[in-house]
Amino acid sequence: MRCCVCLFQQSLQCSPSKMAAGESNSRSSCLNLSNSGPLGNAPPSNSAHSSPASNRGAVGAAGGMNRSAGNSNPQSGPENGGGAESAVRSTPSAQNPPRQSVGPSGATSGAASNMTATPSSSSSSSASTASSSADASAAVAPLPSSPASVLVYREPVYNWQATKSTVKERFAFLFNNEVLSDVHFLVGKGMGVQRIPAHRFALAVGSAVFDAMFNGGMATTSTEIELPDVEPAAFLALLKFLYSDEVQIGPETVMTTLYTAKKYAVPALEAHCVEFLKKNLRADNAFMLLTQARLFDEPQLASLCLENIDKNTADALAAEGFTDIDLDTLMAVLERDTLGVREIRLFGAATRWAEAEAQRQQLQPTPENKRRVLGKALSLIRFPLMTIEEFAAGPAQSGILTDREVVSLFLHFTVNPKPHVEFIDRPRCCLRGKECSITRFSQVESRWGYSGTSDRIRFSVNRRIFVVGFGLYGSIHGPTDYQVNIQIIHTDSNTVLGQNDTGFSCDGTASTFRVMFKEPVEILPSVNYIACATLKGPDSHYGTKGMRKVTHEAPATGTKTCFTFCYAAGNNNGTSVEDGQIPEVIFYT
Repeated sequence: MRCCVCLFQQSLQCSPSKMAAGESNSRSSCLNLSNSGPLGNAPPSNSAHSSPASNRGAVGAAGGMNRSAGNSNPQSGPENGGGAESAVRSTPSAQNPPRQSVGPSGATSGAASNMTATPSSSSSSSASTASSSADASAAVAPLPSSPASVLVYREPVYNWQATKSTVKERFAFLFNNEVLSDVHFLVGKGMGVQRIPAHRFALAVGSAVFDAMFNGGMATTSTEIELPDVEPAAFLALLKFLYSDEVQIGPETVMTTLYTAKKYAVPALEAHCVEFLKKNLRADNAFMLLTQARLFDEPQLASLCLENIDKNTADALAAEGFTDIDLDTLMAVLERDTLGVREIRLFGAATRWAEAEAQRQQLQPTPENKRRVLGKALSLIRFPLMTIEEFAAGPAQSGILTDREVVSLFLHFTVNPKPHVEFIDRPRCCLRGKECSITRFSQVESRWGYSGTSDRIRFSVNRRIFVVGFGLYGSIHGPTDYQVNIQIIHTDSNTVLGQNDTGFSCDGTASTFRVMFKEPVEILPSVNYIACATLKGPDSHYGTKGMRKVTHEAPATGTKTCFTFCYAAGNNNGTSVEDGQIPEVIFYT
């Protein structure tokens, strides 16, 4: 988790958010004090006469210190620094062990700064200070570990409620505050543990998990709860949201905050975290965020990550975080038909991932170990879509494939009929949306023969589309395999824009059979192109009663794509607008 958060922080390249517990300034901003004490409280009053209510508040803020135990004296006179700061020595015991107190800032305060108090110089100044102390908060300083520990009491905030005009302001004041707190959380582990005060009622109101923790059938009675699996900054962000509806997340805390929000069932904060991730989704962090989205069961975020990878596959594969993803995420990507990258690039990326994974598993990055860690992901790489040159220069020499696999793929590239291979040969299409197709014949007849000449038909469209394949007729003699080369040629320049030398199997019916290009071919409006198919096989069905214009209307949007077909001059094996082969064009808009 921490590794992914670091990657995400680096990818965003923005300044760290002030979310650390020791940097929270919410309390001081609420109090508007310019000279706060070391625990985030106001300077102490020097009044020698504190009200009983204030003294009770001081005791409560100290975490339940027993006034009758003789270890506190809120009514001490000015000569002892009494009133706001009364220093009383006590000896630690089993009932009163030395402990540290965490102030509202979340940082542990040092004892030395709280050992002395400044006595009042006059009774009038004491009264004035006592009046201003109504805006100061109550806290207890940490007890040092020496046998003669010193307790320092600060005067509590008296009538602070009157300064807060709304419920939201009053609850926000209590965030990370010892005032009225009745539970503490020890958050984090090791040297990074922070002791954070909270209020059971406020937590139970905002979270069903906290409600069950404090009020359920197996409710805890402990006043200190350890949370070693939660980051302090993330827990403070959760409390901030529960107390005030304020969202405080940044690139370095969003992942841990999302985890904490899910752990304590706060869906509104989850939504804010996911929205933050969506806004900062880029190609260089898409794989890392995809891993986290799958881990946290966020299907909407995962879908957006996959769409981003489809659009920017090459950049996403080149990102630093790609090699850190898990095997399941790698397989989820490799099985997609919509990746916009050549297959040889996918193989190179998978090889890099396998090397990193072998090192994580403390294995030598040998070809055998790379194949081992790739597992089923290797079968998702579509080697038949590579050119023979790409395959020969890369995968064939990598040692990852077996000799039998290499031989079968070379045969697939070079001989007809093509032998069966164990790898997917279905082309990928980097286009999203629904596949469309048009049929230009109204009737099917038989027989249509082949002697090495190409069937050709010229066409144009009224809007930009991407052609991904053709539908072709099959044998009139039952199930048969055909070898075929399909092309799209720019008529004016005679440039081949796309082609595929492949094959297809038919079942002997009059249906059409799909033959796809390796990559989509862009077709521009009002430009003439030639669709070409060169078949090797027995006589087939063919189409008649052809149409010169065929219009496809998208059901959802009503968008119309109009094809216009014309006779292609030269050798065309008899195919024309009226009859012949190439009955279907398969495309995306």
